[in-house]
Amino acid sequence: MTESLVKTHSVAKEFSGVRVLDDISIEVSEGEIFGIIGENGAGKSTLIKILNGIYQPTEGEIYFDGEEIERMDPFRAKEIGISTIPQEFNLVEHLNVYENIFLGQEHEQKRLLLNRKKMKKLTSELMDELQAEISPVAPIGDLSVAQKQMVEIAKALAYESRLLIMDEPTTVLTANEIRILFDLMRDLSDRGVTIIYISHKLREVKEICDRVMVLRDGDFVGLYHTEEVSEHEMANMMVGRELNQMFPEVSFPQPETAMEVHGMSEGELVEDVTFSLKKGEILGFFGLVGAGRTELAETIIGVRDRTAGTIKVQDERVEIDSPRDAVKSGIAYLPEDRQNTGILTNFDLPSNVTLISLGKYIKNLLIDRKKELEQTKEYIDEFHIRTPSIRARLETLSGGNQQKVSLVKSLDTEPEIFIFDEPTRGIDVSAKMDIFNFINELVRSGISVIFISSELEEIIGMCNRVAVMREGRITGILEGDEINEEQIMYHATGLEERAVQ
Repeated sequence: MTESLVKTHSVAKEFSGVRVLDDISIEVSEGEIFGIIGENGAGKSTLIKILNGIYQPTEGEIYFDGEEIERMDPFRAKEIGISTIPQEFNLVEHLNVYENIFLGQEHEQKRLLLNRKKMKKLTSELMDELQAEISPVAPIGDLSVAQKQMVEIAKALAYESRLLIMDEPTTVLTANEIRILFDLMRDLSDRGVTIIYISHKLREVKEICDRVMVLRDGDFVGLYHTEEVSEHEMANMMVGRELNQMFPEVSFPQPETAMEVHGMSEGELVEDVTFSLKKGEILGFFGLVGAGRTELAETIIGVRDRTAGTIKVQDERVEIDSPRDAVKSGIAYLPEDRQNTGILTNFDLPSNVTLISLGKYIKNLLIDRKKELEQTKEYIDEFHIRTPSIRARLETLSGGNQQKVSLVKSLDTEPEIFIFDEPTRGIDVSAKMDIFNFINELVRSGISVIFISSELEEIIGMCNRVAVMREGRITGILEGDEINEEQIMYHATGLEERAVQ
């Protein structure tokens, strides 16, 4: 490695007198892939927001290429070559792909007209480099979560960056897409681009990073060469204690049927899906990108129009044409894209908690604010939600704590069936264990759970049965010893059909 490109000295940050980052000094070499890990609320996002000029440090200095940057701001960061791929998407839904990628850095031709042809061509080249089949003119609102992530990566690559900051870039990507991204990262590193990589996936950190820094509660814990520290040791340092069993002991469902879905279809994305869900069961749904898992969940709760099929809850047929109908039928849904569909980040905690259950808090035509606050405080304590105050807006919370608020918002409707869509996306190992234990407590109380995840380890560790989807259909429902990586992938890739032929 060569001399350092970015350096911080005793950087600290306070919000309303609360110190969330304290005395952080790092030195990252040119061409290095530098990992930062820590629990949600450890200070990772605060640090990178200081590096790209969104926040100003309360104390300390920042140096870039040997020069002290007295006051960093986002424009200065771009000017000197700092680009960031954020954890939550920063895309304009009504613009198309190439317009988002070049927003603020448009290419022009004569008479100040935009050179749209050039921008579309450059966008196509970026997508080819990422091996992503995404049209430059596709509207962002029509893309899947994984495709939006690829657009965010392409947007950062469009700048000639010297420092590329990646905040949880792989949470929605497939194994093949992650491999492509890692190959690209190694190529950028060889070309002298410095990368700061933040992830809760410790296996990936160990694979791709040269060194890793551990933060806990805003404090520096340690700095290590990744070949000298194990994933287990990293996890223990993050939480400050020994972590043992990741998944709780699987409980057994009751014999009664909680929900039946028969012949469910929605256009071309969901086709003739039939399954049943037992009371107190965790039914996993696995599939590769485009398999139709999220689309199926959205069809069940009425976000998407059902073209065929029926739903029974507790042996009674229900008509669900909207999320409001789903709530009335006792079905709660935790969405995959929490920031766009799960929560309102510019609202405070109580307003988010009661967003879809507000009727419970109406007294004499007025909202019972005292009851609302008391319930919110109970959730904060029960789910260990880290927040500066009970009235804090959600945009000030870390991604993992936002996810917990999204979860309790759905829980407050007192559901009988709970659909979780990628509930551990972008959260740390300790918060994952909290959610796994919470789901286990739900099913022990008799609530039934549909658990959608792209993480095979989670599907195998959490579920009583596993429904595998491909191209909008269920290709197999596995249980017992069948729930293993080989059998799940066998059905997810269509190999079971080829074996029959």
